[in-house]
Amino acid sequence: MSSPAKIPSGVPGLDEILGGGFPRERVILIAGGPGAGKTILSTQFLVNGAMKYGDSGVFVSLDESKEHVQREMSQFKWNLDELEKGKKLAFVDASPIRHLPGEVKLGKMTVGKRDFSLISLVEGVRKGFESVNAKRIIVDCLASLTFNYPDPIQRRTGILDLIEALAETKATCLLTTELRSSGLERGVELEEYLAHGVIVLQTIQVGKSFLRAVQVVKMREAQIDLQPRPYRITENGIEVYPSETIF
Repeated sequence: MSSPAKIPSGVPGLDEILGGGFPRERVILIAGGPGAGKTILSTQFLVNGAMKYGDSGVFVSLDESKEHVQREMSQFKWNLDELEKGKKLAFVDASPIRHLPGEVKLGKMTVGKRDFSLISLVEGVRKGFESVNAKRIIVDCLASLTFNYPDPIQRRTGILDLIEALAETKATCLLTTELRSSGLERGVELEEYLAHGVIVLQTIQVGKSFLRAVQVVKMREAQIDLQPRPYRITENGIEVYPSETIF
């Protein structure tokens, strides 16, 4: 059997602990706490794909407007507006679904907020994908959707529906989400079981110091390095140090 096709992450050092890159056409979860660099890593993946490999991409934002994302990412000299004008990037602002009323009218039908939110999100992803024939998609941040599902069974169904919709595009997709607990002994969240791969970004105390650590928790179709490895957020984005340890 031939080895699974891989797609470069665009993050220096990360592909080395991923076994060569992200498995193509899979849906990968990027989990991390506030300021961990989830959006940076995901955007780096899109920008690298567009500029080095000609891969068009879609940025789906559930939290921030396009203007805010562009301004925040400009610190790394990534011109998202230029990529968008060149049809290498489509931006889908899905943040308004967070402010929907409890029920929404669709013709004569009444649809609950969470169902309408998921329908709207999936439709936005599909339109963005079709507009540029995307090879890479990111959805930032999944927590804004999952908070609509306090019931675990309903949340599982909603996440699966989204993952299936993303998988149908045949693009390589990154979903970001928030860590609800931290540390090497943290609890595993439901969405980690459902995604095809999971990468965790967190800050760990080592002695009197705090270090940023990235860990590939799982990755289908890949031989991975399970050890937490240090990383930094630099002026060029995220850099991982695959030969260094945090202990």
